[in-house]
Amino acid sequence: METTEKSFQSSGLYGIVAWIGRVAVSLIVPIFTFLVMWRGFIFLRDGNAPKLVMALVAIIWGVGGVAALYVVSNWLVERLGLRWRLLLQPFVFVGPGLAILLWYLFLPSLRTLYYSFFNRTSTKFVGFDNFIFALTDKAMLESFRNNLLWLIVGTSLSVVFGLLIAILADRSKFEKIAKSIIFLPQAISFVGAGVIWRFIYYYKPPGEEQIGLLNAVVTALGGQPVAWLTERPWNTFFLIAIMVWLQTGFALVVLSAALKGVPEELLEAARIDGANEIQIFFKIIIPYIQGTIITVSTTILIATLKIFDIVFVMTNGLYGTEVMASQQYKQMFKYQDFGRGSAVAVILLITVIPVMIYNLRQFREREAF
Repeated sequence: METTEKSFQSSGLYGIVAWIGRVAVSLIVPIFTFLVMWRGFIFLRDGNAPKLVMALVAIIWGVGGVAALYVVSNWLVERLGLRWRLLLQPFVFVGPGLAILLWYLFLPSLRTLYYSFFNRTSTKFVGFDNFIFALTDKAMLESFRNNLLWLIVGTSLSVVFGLLIAILADRSKFEKIAKSIIFLPQAISFVGAGVIWRFIYYYKPPGEEQIGLLNAVVTALGGQPVAWLTERPWNTFFLIAIMVWLQTGFALVVLSAALKGVPEELLEAARIDGANEIQIFFKIIIPYIQGTIITVSTTILIATLKIFDIVFVMTNGLYGTEVMASQQYKQMFKYQDFGRGSAVAVILLITVIPVMIYNLRQFREREAF
């Protein structure tokens, strides 16, 4: 009996020690793997090899290292008991993403909020003075007005054009080709789109050869060249057109997928009852895909609220085209006023958060996609 109890105690003690060892290994090995990857990164950063070789090695090292980190971590967690495996395994895959969000998004947001209550050098507490400036300054009010135009006009036109093209393309023999052409701008960055459209809006004085597409067409038809980017307030709408050009493809693809989910029997029943195509569109199709329309609209709305690249590349905020993000950039990096720049960034974040929350609720409540 005593021998059995001693055996049981020794086996229980062995199990505890083995479990502690597994947990330790599960922590040590990923950390060791990460340190090896980090040293490799330092080596690549400080190396003197040709840039092409360094770039290829960095890609292989980075992708392979991350894959190795996940594989090793998952393999070690699999060695633990079922209870701990179920507890730890999700964090093997979600943990790094959460850590990155915490380090690069949440903590900087708190830091920005902290600095928004200090002066330009972050040495003196000034309370809400920076926010009062942001809500009363003439240039800031202009940027708020322009952001509102971007939100209303840019978002509305992107969704409307995307929906109309989706309906027309679905009834065309060249559906795939048409959708591919409209979607192509999605592959271009906002900066790249700005560079392309600079050539479209380019202006030279009358009498000189016009290399801008629009002015070349205008002069070919006998008109005078127009300085599109300096014509207030129309220049803001010309910039919004770039956003619409970029986002219409996104709206088209998502809304087209939703349209294909509308039951054909429902449409046929409406036609039999005497409904015309316009009535079917507004009273059947629109209500049926309402969730998708809202989701697409809020997604484009968030992108529009943060718009910066197009304005920066095209006009740098001159000629009355300032937006909130460009004002934040100038206050922070041009005028070196970290307090005001942080306040503008906080206001921009506050305006985006309600839209994001609403968008997430739509994802949960409706199977929009």
